[in-house]
Order: sequence, then structure tokens, then C-alpha cells
Amino acid sequence: MPLFRPFRGIRPHHDLVEKFTTTSIENLLEDELYQKASIKDSYMQMIKPFVCSKSKDVDRNLRKVRSNFEELFNNNKLSQDHSSFYLYEQIMPDKTVYRGLLGLASIEDFRNGKIKGHESTLVQRKQKFAHYLEKVKVQAEPVLLTYPANSKIEVLMNLEEKNIPVSNFIDEKGIRHKLWRIDNRLKLQQYKEVIEQIDSFYIADGHHRMSSAALNAESHLNKNKKYTGQEGFNFVYSYIVSNQSIKIHDYNRLIKDLNGFSKQDFLKALEEFFIIHEKEETPYYPSQKYHISMYLDSRFYSLHIKHDLRSKTEGLDDLDHYFLEQNVIKNILGIDTKSSDKVGFCKGNSTINGIDHIKQLVDNNFYQIGFAIHPVPFSDLVKVSDLSQKMPPKCTYIEPKSLTALVMYDMK
Repeated sequence: MPLFRPFRGIRPHHDLVEKFTTTSIENLLEDELYQKASIKDSYMQMIKPFVCSKSKDVDRNLRKVRSNFEELFNNNKLSQDHSSFYLYEQIMPDKTVYRGLLGLASIEDFRNGKIKGHESTLVQRKQKFAHYLEKVKVQAEPVLLTYPANSKIEVLMNLEEKNIPVSNFIDEKGIRHKLWRIDNRLKLQQYKEVIEQIDSFYIADGHHRMSSAALNAESHLNKNKKYTGQEGFNFVYSYIVSNQSIKIHDYNRLIKDLNGFSKQDFLKALEEFFIIHEKEETPYYPSQKYHISMYLDSRFYSLHIKHDLRSKTEGLDDLDHYFLEQNVIKNILGIDTKSSDKVGFCKGNSTINGIDHIKQLVDNNFYQIGFAIHPVPFSDLVKVSDLSQKMPPKCTYIEPKSLTALVMYDMK
């Protein structure tokens, strides 16, 4: 069983919470970063030296971020709770509800395989954030962990929702965020007992954050062999959500050219792997596994993977993304997805809207061809993770996406 423990969360004052919090900085454009960094007493202003500074003295910038954090705390703009779990719920504009618990997961559990990932990480990106953690010592965006639904945890969360939340507001995207603080000793023990029944956590979102935290912890442990394993850097701020409260959306591919093939020759090459049906101008959303949608030269095509080519083994070989990458993108088009600038990635939302976005990008000549792939089932995510395999880049776009800095973890 993986460890999941309460912590003394740092939260913005209730009058500041709406303007202090932000969506993930990874999803913000440069002009949005600067705009949000200009908001007084906001998280983005706090980390402005890191995201907006022209100075090349990275360590100095990071020391300033830490200084900004401590100044907000000393001025009572931020406050620290008693040791707590937090129930965090999002209600989307379409009334979809996501909920789970905020707490700390163990880096040691990630090392020994009790917390399992399914994506490869980029070394440079991982090292950059590990250095950030070393200097700033604040985790503000939780890693999203998932697990097979547990009815006892659901009952405890249902009971907690009858209480008044400590935060309750609607953000600029129309999403309602509700937060309950759980610090009663009896309740904490009840949660601890039911969470201990979970065999493994699976990383749904935040592979780089988890790997960076692990790299930072390793650096500390290498410097001092007397560390006990209970130090703040040995834990990662996490949001655990059952598989019934996540949504895995499609993550699609766009290609800039046909590697010298004519349209007809390319379609002919595809016939080795697929049964092809032309859909003409009608947008086609792949309705199930082994079905892929393709948009080329103002036409949609359904590509059905031939039955005798569908893998008989579970795991990576049975993923549509992997099949497409190996047989089409790599073997026919001669592209290495991990390093080529000929490949683009397009997030979908499990509707025809994602297909329309692919059509728009191809019609505007940003790319020559687009592939839409059915969302990876949760069962396949689990199988790949259990086998310690890694999916190709950007196969899963998973909700919920947590607000950054609604609660923060100070490792210091």
C-alpha cells in the first residue's frame, strides 16, 4: 500500500483566494503569464522572478521567489493550517463533478513502484523543476494520482460535503472550486485506514513534477546520508482521485508532410495496416478502440486496424497510439515522434470539437495530415503502468486539472 498523509497546507487568505490562484503555468501563453504576474498579491506575481525575469542569474531569481513567498506569509496574505487532508471538488460548466483528496505521497513509494507512471519524462525539463524545488521549497500544483474506486472513501467524502467548505468560488472559466479542510483526528484516522486498502496509485497527470521531486530528494539524500526519510523533500504534494472521477480525453497527432508520398501512394501504404473508409467532408470521431480518424486533403477517413494485426498481448502493443506511431508515423513517414519537429499534438475533449480543431489546423496549412485517436481506456493505462512500460509522448489528456496554489506545500 502506498503512503498518503496529511500536511500543514499553506492557503491564501479567503479574501485573496480567487485572484491568488491560477491555472497551470504550463497552459499559459507568454502574454498571459505577464498579465497574471501583474496582479497584486497573486501566485503568479510571487513567482514572477522565475517566469518573467530577463536575468540569467537563475539562483538569484529563485531566491527572490522564496523571499516573495515568505513576505506574503509574514504579511498574513498566506496562512498555515494544522495537519490536514483537503477534500477538493470541481464542478464544470457542463455539471461534471470531479473530486478527491489533497495530501502528501511518498517519493519512496514512487521509487519502489507503489506509485506507477505511464509516460516518459524529458531530462532537461525534470532537472529544471528539481532545481526550482531545491531553491524555492514550495510545491503549489499537485500531482494527479488515480486508483480503482473505493466505496468507503466515497462515503467519507459524501459525509464531509455536508459541512461548509473553507473555499467556494467560480473561476474565470466558469468552474466552481470547493475545498474542505479535514483536521479532526478521528476523521484523519478513518481516511488513513481506508486509503491503506489501496494497492497502488497511478500517475494520471504530473509525471515531470513527480520525477522532479524524486530527483530533488535524491540530490539531498546523496549530500547527507543521515537523513531519515521523513524530511519535507521526501514527499510530493498530490491529489488522489478515483478512476470514476477522472476523464481521459483523446490526444491527437498532426504531421507536416507525407515524406515524399503522393496522396494515393500514402493511402495505398496504409492499406497494409487498415481497412479504410472515406467519409468525405463529414468529420469522423473514432467511436471505439482500434478505430482512428484521419483528415487529409479536405477528406476524412476512418482507419480500422485489421483484426489480424491487433495485438494479442496486453500493454503497450495493444495501444492505438503505439500502433499508429510504429506502423505509420515511424515506418511509413520516417518520423521519430520524440525528436522530430514534423509532429504536432492536439488535445481533444472526447467530442467532435477536437476533430474540428484538427481540420482547422490542416485547412490552414499548418499541417498536411491529422490523426484523431480514441481516448486510452483507464484499464489500458493501468496495464501499461503495471508492466512498467511507457507510452509514446502525449497519449492522455486527463481531467481534472487542479488550480495552482489553492493549497501549497512548504517543504521547508
